[in-house]
Amino acid sequence: MNAPLNAPLNAALPIGQLLLEARLIGADQLRVALHEQQRRKRPLGQVLVELGFLSDTALRDALASHCGHVSVDLSDTLADPAAVALIPQALATRHQLLALQYRAAERHLIVATARINDLIALDRLQAELGPDIQVELRLAADAELKRAIERHYGQAVAIDDIVREIEQRDSRGEARIGAGARDGQAVIRLVDAMLAEAVARGASDLHFEPEAGFLRLRLRIDGTLRQVRALHKSFWPELAVRLKVMAGLDIAESRCPQDGRISLAIAGRPIDFRVATQPTLHGENIVLRILDREKGIVPLAALGLSPAQRSTLEHMLSRPEGLILVTGPTGSGKTTTLYSMLNHLNTEAVNIMTLEDPVEYPMAQIRQTAIGEGTRLGFADGVRALLRQDPDILLVGEIRDADTAQMALRAALTGHQVFATLHANSALGAIPRLLDIGLRADLLAGNLSGIIAQRLVRCLCPACRKEASATADEAHLLGLPADAPPLFVPVGCAACDFSGYRGRRAIMELLHIDAALDEHIGSGLGSLRALLRTRHHLSLADDGVRRVLDGTTSVAELARVVDLVAHATERERNT
Repeated sequence: MNAPLNAPLNAALPIGQLLLEARLIGADQLRVALHEQQRRKRPLGQVLVELGFLSDTALRDALASHCGHVSVDLSDTLADPAAVALIPQALATRHQLLALQYRAAERHLIVATARINDLIALDRLQAELGPDIQVELRLAADAELKRAIERHYGQAVAIDDIVREIEQRDSRGEARIGAGARDGQAVIRLVDAMLAEAVARGASDLHFEPEAGFLRLRLRIDGTLRQVRALHKSFWPELAVRLKVMAGLDIAESRCPQDGRISLAIAGRPIDFRVATQPTLHGENIVLRILDREKGIVPLAALGLSPAQRSTLEHMLSRPEGLILVTGPTGSGKTTTLYSMLNHLNTEAVNIMTLEDPVEYPMAQIRQTAIGEGTRLGFADGVRALLRQDPDILLVGEIRDADTAQMALRAALTGHQVFATLHANSALGAIPRLLDIGLRADLLAGNLSGIIAQRLVRCLCPACRKEASATADEAHLLGLPADAPPLFVPVGCAACDFSGYRGRRAIMELLHIDAALDEHIGSGLGSLRALLRTRHHLSLADDGVRRVLDGTTSVAELARVVDLVAHATERERNT
């Protein structure tokens, strides 16, 4: 039953004792967190999440159950703009409150909060709304709530206002950009606002692209680039200098590529930006990869696997030794899947060590090592070093060459569970790729636990998608009968920035390597495919079709990432 605002709070158990009894944390973890709480001066639940002892969502659900409130997942919940408007931005931001739904006839408002027991915030909310509106609380995860408030209320800093301020100074004949303290401060505010906007819009990359007469800014959102603004070319020199200073790069060097990193707190969240410069015809191109630490680890249950896929994955993970590969192109979500699997296996009973280029997200209790040019350490040498650290589980960021492949397989042969990525077009295609690199089929057999191939598809915006009957071509590509239910197509609205899509989801092909497949590893791709046909193995395209039929994505979006024509041809060949 949903608890209203004036429902009595159950304060019988302190949060630490509650989580202990629910077996969500251990006594040692609680002692460490209590010590850190005294030092950090933050709520115990927040400290437990920051230390990695507990996920934000697990804390949310435990507190909701204990207090008699319903929890809400804000990652896939859209707030009604009319409801949002009932709470002023200052109140929402200060006390972390987000109105989700307002039923005017009943004068009933549903509000998400991460602080159920913050009586001051709740009193101020009721005072703002008036006594006639009944408030029902839903408990949200703290990080999700912060992102949702940013998304619905927007950024306080207006980029266009800063640009206009700089242009007006230039038109009045005042010092040009960067020449004086006032303009220098304007450039700093402009860069800060651009970075904040990119984070608020959920971009994965921010592009600064100089052209012949102007500077183009583009954001990569849900895997596709969108131009967000164009500025006069005179802005670029000082903007580039500011970005280089923030990233610790040489501002005098513009003829050679440089790499750096920026770490900022944006709206209270720690954000990292990987910065890369590249000389081009019209000036230095600068691209920033955005790494939001609070979004880094996705629980296994949130990967969107079907029950059959989840069972296959858990079977693969249950083996105490062996090699598990994740394949796919750059930007297909391989790191997210790897981190999710490691997080699932991460307990005090195992020693997990990683080699990454670079380390994208820090994980508690896991020893992460960055490799690359600055470290003079490669993947193969790194595996040799890690094997002397008494590991149970290893993550090798990428198998790039024969030495790395040999060392990863050797680790699996000696009783370790090894995870790695590999560039291959399909799960099955990873096997001949490993053989081409130089691994022996007889050693690979019995030591390759499983292969995951994946791509990312954009999700249809739930606020504006609409039903549409499949065309004859679409029905043929998907293998649909004549009486198939309607599909969904994108439309576009304010909630999705008028793109028709909001968020992304992985489609996956999971291949568990059993004894029968082991016997065919050296027999060639044709033999392996023939064996899988007898098992009704589900390919990447099959999983994508599942996502089209359940309304997650569209036919056009699926066709963008997989070859549906080849899929239809293969299906007809097998029938």
